[in-house]
Amino acid sequence: MNAMQFDPVAYKLATTRQWQNAAKAWSEWGRTLRVWLGPATEIMIDSAEIRDGDSVLDVAAGAGDQSMQVADRVGADGYVLATDISSNILDHAAANARSNGYGQIDFRVMDGEELTTAPECFDAVVSRVGMIYFPDQVKALSGIHRTLKPGGWFSAIVYSTPERNGFFSIPVGIIRKAAQLPPPAKGQPGPFSLGQPGVLAGLLAKAGFANIRERTIAAPLDLPRAADCVRFERESFGALHEMLKGLGAEEQSNVWDEIESALQTFENGSGFSGPCELIVVAGQK
Repeated sequence: MNAMQFDPVAYKLATTRQWQNAAKAWSEWGRTLRVWLGPATEIMIDSAEIRDGDSVLDVAAGAGDQSMQVADRVGADGYVLATDISSNILDHAAANARSNGYGQIDFRVMDGEELTTAPECFDAVVSRVGMIYFPDQVKALSGIHRTLKPGGWFSAIVYSTPERNGFFSIPVGIIRKAAQLPPPAKGQPGPFSLGQPGVLAGLLAKAGFANIRERTIAAPLDLPRAADCVRFERESFGALHEMLKGLGAEEQSNVWDEIESALQTFENGSGFSGPCELIVVAGQK
């Protein structure tokens, strides 16, 4: 698919479908997500200057793991609105919050590019590995800017470059080759669309943010074996299944075997450590 053929409406429908289907698995991998992304999430929360009693919007909240981390920071007197384009994944997020005793989190199905919240009603906005999948990232950021109170902060986590994220880029590359898919066009959404230094910061500036800061963090995905990484991605990374859908069952199985073999490079004496590097970017209204 080249840039001329890219259809943002079809892409968004496919993305919604992927997360509707992967919602249960993504939620079930919550413990792994907390260990893997939890430290970077704390940095994101710090970067957004979130404090006790604040009102916070979580865009592309997924199964709500980071929403609960935000709720820990704002406390019982604070408020978190977790939004996502997938109703299924928000159902799991709400169940996770209830089972863990969080009463200060609400959940609402909402497109991150079409925020329907009132203007200037949040002290901070966060988004963990969600901005990468928005076709119109400046539109999304402009909406986020509008919903912030004056002086409020937005902070987001994105993957850096494919070379620094082998746990994900290697499977993507193997699948792309097997399915004979062209590389993504420049400007097209995807896991590494905001990975070059300064790209997301530049978009924040374009959307009106000031005092922009950027930080790069090593966040290896540590699991017992490469096979566990494959199971994690196979169960909960809906985009990979979308890429594979043109192949037959046996071909798909062979691709997953090839991925596991390639990822075994990252096994060592103590387990599997998949390379992952994240960028945390923040800006102020």
